[in-house]
Amino acid sequence: MLLATINSGTLIIALPDLERSLHTSLLELVWVILVYMIASTVLVLSAGRLSDQFGRKRAYIGGFIVFALASLGAGFAANGTELILWRILQGIGGAFLFANSAAIVTDAFPREQLGVAMGTNTMVAAVGLVIGPVLGGALVAINWPWVFWFNVPLGLAGSLWAAMVLHEQGRRTADRRFDYFGTITFLIGLTGLVFGISKGGISGWGSPLVIGGLILAAVFLPAFVLIEQRSRAPMLDLSIFQNRLFSTSAAGAFINGLARFALMFVFVFYFQGVQGNTPLLAGIKLAPLAVGMLISSPAAGIYADRRGSRMLAVMGMIVTAVGLALMTTLGRDTTYVASGVYMFVVGFGSGMFNSPNTAAMMGTVAPHQRGIAAGARVLVQNTGAVISIAFVLAVITSAVPTHVLFSVFSGLANHISTAQLNPFIANMHTALWCLAAVSVLGAFVAAARPKHVKSDSPESASPEPQPQPQQQAERAPAGVS
Repeated sequence: MLLATINSGTLIIALPDLERSLHTSLLELVWVILVYMIASTVLVLSAGRLSDQFGRKRAYIGGFIVFALASLGAGFAANGTELILWRILQGIGGAFLFANSAAIVTDAFPREQLGVAMGTNTMVAAVGLVIGPVLGGALVAINWPWVFWFNVPLGLAGSLWAAMVLHEQGRRTADRRFDYFGTITFLIGLTGLVFGISKGGISGWGSPLVIGGLILAAVFLPAFVLIEQRSRAPMLDLSIFQNRLFSTSAAGAFINGLARFALMFVFVFYFQGVQGNTPLLAGIKLAPLAVGMLISSPAAGIYADRRGSRMLAVMGMIVTAVGLALMTTLGRDTTYVASGVYMFVVGFGSGMFNSPNTAAMMGTVAPHQRGIAAGARVLVQNTGAVISIAFVLAVITSAVPTHVLFSVFSGLANHISTAQLNPFIANMHTALWCLAAVSVLGAFVAAARPKHVKSDSPESASPEPQPQPQQQAERAPAGVS
């Protein structure tokens, strides 16, 4: 978790420098972020299934090694295309890490302590989000390849630690079949959707490539659902969504990714492009977003173990929406106190939501399905995050002159007048209002999860009809309901 979040923060803060050093187009620059997320999102379910079949420890170690090697290669990239290819390989390694981290934590803790465990995991993520942008600013000052190369010793150390400390605990599934059709269909559908949305804001929605991407999404994403319903060994076991606690928590995770993930992307360009800060200063200014998560995540996990997660999830979404709405008051000359406070509010709300929601999802599935459940959680959250970045890019680039966009995304907007920047800032406000509305929707979804019943009896803790054995619906103690 620490490796993943530090890597995300260091790369985002380095985007303007990458644009100048590699002479990338705006679309290539964004896809340096998106291809990693698409690769890890599409493959995370397959990685979870393979881990359930062959062992989580082996898959986890392999993920670290692939991630480290891809990071080494990315630092030697000579242009945007090469960097994108290395980022795809990095995403493959990341998929095996994401698919197993929550499952390994769930294996290691009893259900009544899952909230604390997931809260601690989220707290580590927040630490990474604090360190990442600051470290990224410092590494960019040396040279941009170090944004990738610093991952190499961390990845190798992680693989050695996992080899020495971890041991297999979950029961492996006997079915060794692989869902090639489902994986390929989802890859084409999600890539088409994200490409269409991200390119539409830059090139116009009438572009043949934009229309073609959206058509692929409209055809292949529904086809993916149909294939999974009929497959004997599906990439995504849709039966786990028959549990209302799991399905509503998954929907909440998707909405949380959709509402929050693009925020760091927006603020990197706000601080560097609009306010003219250096990468290091911009990284420091992003810290309140992670500090809010750092404070609220462990406390939320402890509360969820004792009182249930539904009210926390609702309140977390509402707090996030308030913070996003307040951000629409930011302008070119707004003092940092305002933006720092608003980012802290959003981070605090996200921490309130994230760890209890993850514990609710992971605590309601059978042990042998934890790999696929962890993969499903990352799938829905990352899908929301990918769409979030593509959507926000489309909104903030709409009707903004090309030379203004180039200056903002290169971090060289100091010489541009406020009047020239106003269309970009207005579009940023529009995007933030949309994200706030999405977060309000997430509060309603979180409120639809099963009502918590305080009881030590497994039967009384389940408001649902008697589940099938493989679903293990709400048979946990009250703390994970």
